[in-house]
Amino acid sequence: MIDVLIGPFVNYGFLTRALAGAMILALSAGPVGVFLMLRRMSLAGDAMAHAILPGAAAGFLVAGLQILPMTLGGFAAGLVVALLAGLVSRLTVQREDTSLAAFYLISLALGVMLVSLRGSSVDLMHVLFGTVLALNNDALIMIGAIATISLTALAVIWRPLFAECLDPTFLRAIGKAGPIVHFTFLGLVVLNLVGGFQALGTLLAVGLMMLPAAAARFWVRRLEALCVLAVLVGMASSYLGLLLSYYFSVPSGPAIILVAGGFYAFSLIFGARGVIRTRLTSPRHRIA
Repeated sequence: MIDVLIGPFVNYGFLTRALAGAMILALSAGPVGVFLMLRRMSLAGDAMAHAILPGAAAGFLVAGLQILPMTLGGFAAGLVVALLAGLVSRLTVQREDTSLAAFYLISLALGVMLVSLRGSSVDLMHVLFGTVLALNNDALIMIGAIATISLTALAVIWRPLFAECLDPTFLRAIGKAGPIVHFTFLGLVVLNLVGGFQALGTLLAVGLMMLPAAAARFWVRRLEALCVLAVLVGMASSYLGLLLSYYFSVPSGPAIILVAGGFYAFSLIFGARGVIRTRLTSPRHRIA
């Protein structure tokens, strides 16, 4: 049994690197996903994941499937889209989710067109769905740097970010920190999506960010516990997904996300705040 559970990671270096990369991604993406969920911006994360595609495609046109050019291009494109959507929502009557949807659709179409100018359908699939089994040492260093920056920045803006989740109007009323915290957080979202797209592609990178956070929501209430549980679910999904990929010869990225989806479905039904407990527990009546 031990050989079944750890043997593939001991015997194959590419699986070891894939597991390390996915674990590090889960470490930083989990807390970011929790704050996205609390801010009711879950679909905005998906929109920004698509928004990094043209930048990654531009890096691909310049240097091929090289990590640094595609990463820098993806981060720049995602940051531009996030900033533009935020500015549009503040300067016009349009809501931020609508402007994000508009910009991400434009970015997605532009990115696919740029990849098709040079690459084949194989190259396009690599950019859209990633290749976690192809992570090398340079990619691991980059993902580790992204996780370090993300966790450090979250520690710095933790309190105002939590306050903005509860009442963004109050945060804007007591000072000028609101826009700074908002755009810093959007930058962290883009940064983690850029790290994730190397392993899971632009279409699936947001899965390791949102599904563990959504699953954790059915078990605990406190913010710190939510973040810790989201990280643990993300790490478990990465490990089990890679095992399924190895033994059943299925794509690794989708396997990881499907396992995370399984955790979400289980939590939805059996969680402390899931369907069964909610329906079976009798309502408590407060006495004045």
